[in-house]
Amino acid sequence: MLQEILIAGFGGQGVLSTGQLLAYAGMLENKQVAWIPSYGPEMRGGTANCGVTISDEPISSPLVTEPTTLIVMNRPSLEKFEPAVVPGGLILINASLVDRQVKRNDVQVMEIHANQIAEELGNVKVANNVILGALIELTGIVSVESVVESLKKVLPARRHNMIPVNRQALEKGAQLAREMKK
Repeated sequence: MLQEILIAGFGGQGVLSTGQLLAYAGMLENKQVAWIPSYGPEMRGGTANCGVTISDEPISSPLVTEPTTLIVMNRPSLEKFEPAVVPGGLILINASLVDRQVKRNDVQVMEIHANQIAEELGNVKVANNVILGALIELTGIVSVESVVESLKKVLPARRHNMIPVNRQALEKGAQLAREMKK
């Protein structure tokens, strides 16, 4: 199994930490992983993206140029990266902030109102993990438990109190994906 995931959005939306969570979870499950961040000049508000490769086999290149999955947290990211997804791939969209449909008909699409769901959970900062939970459910790439364990590495110690709401976000995203599959 080889999954090449591109995660993109504005700085501050958890794009890079989502990639880190996937990479750490993959390592916990003894998989081969690569994580490459890329961000604009501004830390908050500028564009950010990262490529994550998770495989059972050695990874020949860490660059994600033809993602099997694209997670987009904002419209500019959809505009830029939609064409790169391989036919038959998956695009997960933060429908709270993306106001247009995917133009392609050769990919699977799931729209999730991630910001709205995160607000209902009490913290808009977990929107990325709502989408991550859906990805996990749809692909089986890693387990929710491995991601929750990875939160201890990705979040600074002073933010470990947020692990429960992050778990809720992951579980809510997985639940939405299960409902979509029906």
